[in-house]
Amino acid sequence: MEHKIKIYLDTSVPNFLFADDAPELKRVTINLFEKFIKNGIYDTYASNFVIQEIKQTANLEKRIELLKVFETYNIDFLPMDNLDEMQLLAEKYMEHKIIPRKKIFDALHIACYVVHKIDYLVSWNYQHLANVNKEKNVLSVNIENNYLHPVRIITPLELLYK
Repeated sequence: MEHKIKIYLDTSVPNFLFADDAPELKRVTINLFEKFIKNGIYDTYASNFVIQEIKQTANLEKRIELLKVFETYNIDFLPMDNLDEMQLLAEKYMEHKIIPRKKIFDALHIACYVVHKIDYLVSWNYQHLANVNKEKNVLSVNIENNYLHPVRIITPLELLYK
């Protein structure tokens, strides 16, 4: 039996469903949700960190639309019973200056993805997440802390083909 790929969506991914200012990335994101996530091609996860981040959205209408995405596409939420472990690991990413302190949610997304051994962390955030340098540095901290699961931080574009 083939292993179904597990993906973790950070907050940037559902945000791009509504990104009228970036039509190409919006199109790719809609394609991912409609053709792959909706059809169960991937086991798709998010966390309460995503919800907490969305709840900081100033625009109430946009906040409501973003929260609806998780129901519409039946995205599963990872358990938070190991919150202390995730917070400690996120702190390590910030201590090593991989993620700036003011971007704590990015560190928490990585930690959640790592602790739960998800196959891919999916993000449109090139600066703090989806780039090879961040991936390499995260892997280094993980190995140092005995998290040996492979690290892959990718964009939605990389999930559009089977």
